[in-house]
Amino acid sequence: MQYPIPSHRIGQRGKEKVWYVSEFAQRFRLDKVEENRLRKLLGPIATEIDLLRNAAR
Repeated sequence: MQYPIPSHRIGQRGKEKVWYVSEFAQRFRLDKVEENRLRKLLGPIATEIDLLRNAAR
């Protein structure tokens, strides 16, 4: 299920990149257990730096 990106996050230049946790997990080949852990920890949408810092490979 996809969630819309909040309107205050759209078009911000020079800010952190915002990812859907599901897309991040797919892109970085994380398993479903890790994807679910990140989703519980950070919610459905998170910044790239938060995802990278909290992802365990």
